[in-house]
Amino acid sequence: MAITTADFKNGLTIEYEGQVYQIIYFQHVKPGKGGAFVRTTLKNLMTGATVDKTFRAGERMEQARVERRQMEFLYSAGDEYVFMDTTNYDQVTLTGEQVGDARRFLKENTPVTVTEYKGQLIGVELPPSLELKVVETDPGLRGDTASGGSKPAKLETGAVVQVPLFVGTGEVIRVDTRTGEYLERVK
Repeated sequence: MAITTADFKNGLTIEYEGQVYQIIYFQHVKPGKGGAFVRTTLKNLMTGATVDKTFRAGERMEQARVERRQMEFLYSAGDEYVFMDTTNYDQVTLTGEQVGDARRFLKENTPVTVTEYKGQLIGVELPPSLELKVVETDPGLRGDTASGGSKPAKLETGAVVQVPLFVGTGEVIRVDTRTGEYLERVK
């Protein structure tokens, strides 16, 4: 279905230059002289990369019909990641490239959303935050406070994130999966 820049809204998926993008942010700009244009931040659903694009007002493009299916991560073997559809228990295998950055935070039984475009699985979306166990970090010192800096911590998935000095090995923390940042310690 053809759409124009007037139809833009956050979350809309478009087909542009042979790729599938999701609109993360857009802004209509009408300068004093010259034509109006639309600034956008787009996320490539195939690669996970984020790009800034500017479109002329009224520019036409195709809307991408992307389907999302709720799945659960089962296990990985080498560069293959196996997911199970939670409604019919079908299993699908994706490559590390298709999973993208999401693989940093994948652990068994993690609920995910798998995106599909024209019958082809193209990517994985994690929940906004996950609770993960710290398996390795430097010990904290007495008197360390929440505002006293940070240190690297290795999580059970192998990802390394910066945590406050008071977080110790064996603790469970909540991590923002979009930015990879520490959010809070889970009691």
